[in-house]
Amino acid sequence: MSDSATPVPTTQFLAEGLHDWVLADRWLHARFATPDFVTGLALVVAIGDAAETANHHPDVMLRYGHVEVHLRSHDVGDLTTRDLRLAHRITELAAEHGAEAKPSAVTLQLLALDAADLEAVGRFWSAVYTGSPDNVDGNDVVDPDTHEILLWLQATQPHSEPPQRFHVDLWVAPEVAPDRIAAILAAGGTLVSEDESPSFTVLADPEGNKVCICTCLERQP
Repeated sequence: MSDSATPVPTTQFLAEGLHDWVLADRWLHARFATPDFVTGLALVVAIGDAAETANHHPDVMLRYGHVEVHLRSHDVGDLTTRDLRLAHRITELAAEHGAEAKPSAVTLQLLALDAADLEAVGRFWSAVYTGSPDNVDGNDVVDPDTHEILLWLQATQPHSEPPQRFHVDLWVAPEVAPDRIAAILAAGGTLVSEDESPSFTVLADPEGNKVCICTCLERQP
């Protein structure tokens, strides 16, 4: 495996100074606000040219008012130095086009399901989401075309059916997490656990339904 195809640790991403980007679940995510649709389209074309030059292709979404970019090495199934290099280049292109990075607006929501038999439950939900039981990658049920995570399975011990087996993981930039947690608490939420903070903090709504506010900090790799 070449150096460019070797997964990189979170510490390396943090040392890169990629402040426009949010590392969430081993993907790089960015949102660039654009003054008009034409500017956004031009930025998408420029990103496409850079991707062809690098022979490394991100997921790009054009919306009125912003462009979203998601980066990961699909052949490795992880974040690599190729992603870091291309992220730097895309940041340069965004600045050249007058697009403003909005890392505080980036979130990644994952639906998580507790399961003791990960293989059996994963195949079931893969069939539900994709029509085939075979679109499971590790603990993730994935879209076979976009590689988007549709559901992730969290290993648990066998137990009787509890009131709640699903919970939401919401990934945000590390600097956003404290304010987001404060807003949740002010809205009537309850702090369940901050034992794993800043990696994730568990909160519950007034009826006990849980959400984990997740960041890339203090995670392996």
